[in-house]
Amino acid sequence: MNTEEEHVEYIEERPAARQQPKFLPLLLAGVLGSALTLGADYVIEQNTQPDTQNSVPQIVDNATVQNKENATLPDMLEKVSPAIVGVVNLQKTNGIFPDASSTEEESGTGSGVIYQADDQAAYIVTNNHVVEGASDIKVQLASGNKVDAELLGTDALTDIAVLKIKGDFNIKPIAFADSNKIRTGDAVYAIGNPLGLDLSNSVTRGIISAKERTMTVSTSAGTSTVKAIQTDAAINPGNSGGALINTAGQLIGINSMKIAAAEVEGIGFAIPSNDARTVISEIIKNGKVIRPYMGVALVSSDSIPEQYRNEMTANKEGVVVIQTDEYAGKTLQKGDIITAVDDKKVTSDSELKSYLYQNKKAGDSLKFTIYRNNKEMEVSLILRDDENVR
Repeated sequence: MNTEEEHVEYIEERPAARQQPKFLPLLLAGVLGSALTLGADYVIEQNTQPDTQNSVPQIVDNATVQNKENATLPDMLEKVSPAIVGVVNLQKTNGIFPDASSTEEESGTGSGVIYQADDQAAYIVTNNHVVEGASDIKVQLASGNKVDAELLGTDALTDIAVLKIKGDFNIKPIAFADSNKIRTGDAVYAIGNPLGLDLSNSVTRGIISAKERTMTVSTSAGTSTVKAIQTDAAINPGNSGGALINTAGQLIGINSMKIAAAEVEGIGFAIPSNDARTVISEIIKNGKVIRPYMGVALVSSDSIPEQYRNEMTANKEGVVVIQTDEYAGKTLQKGDIITAVDDKKVTSDSELKSYLYQNKKAGDSLKFTIYRNNKEMEVSLILRDDENVR
């Protein structure tokens, strides 16, 4: 978002502070003690029930995407760019005199991605911090036209918001790729509106520097652990909410933040498309994200550097528990490797959370298949309501 830089943090699971495993500082390297550039410091919550239940992006098969320089890059960008829009946050301001009527002024601008459209409306995913505190929201299309937007819902902890604009705009939505299949070194392109709408649909190029980074950040909704894709593609204020795409023009992430420090260059982060899709589904269904709460912080085992895997009790593919709160710590332990939930294999924390949010609610029991001390075992955890825990 194009506004003054601030120290903003956000999280999904809020475990109690415990001693961290030795590999965790590496995952946090370059993040702690630095400013994460996000945006405004206002909050808005809307439980508006949308008039459709089919406005959730579908994942396309990106198994055939070749991660090399695209010979028709200008053609691909020309097709994708219309789906990237500007998002204008308008906020009411009071006049100098007590009886003066309030007016609306532009508080900041960001970017957004059209992920679904028909002949009546288009649906846009952006960052929560781009629209926080807005009394009204406008969307600027690639054509330059501005239209009013309806806020369908937000989630501060994942920094996701969903907008709706009414009309037939004849814009092809962007396709969502499976972000679990990305690899370090893949070529990527960031599209958005750095420093405002005057530089709309700017494109920067880079690679995936790391497919998964875990960091502790804070938002208006509290502190939490965030998983993000790291890239060296230039991401600047105003790019927030824009697209990080692969060489096939498919969305792999929503650009959200960067490390803002004089000695740092080329460390930006995007919300993985699979995580964004799960949150979008909840917002479309409920107007907000209702989470069953585990009380654990997780990281995919394949994101842990090889030299640190020897510290783990088993070198298995799955999801590693890196922290627990007091309640969850009675069932799960730091260093446990979760390989399945309810007998469904999981290889990433995105898969686990997607299953959790789509199939479970507070009060339900979740069965984990775990490896602990090189032994496979099954344990169960009663899920809590995240709002009551906080």
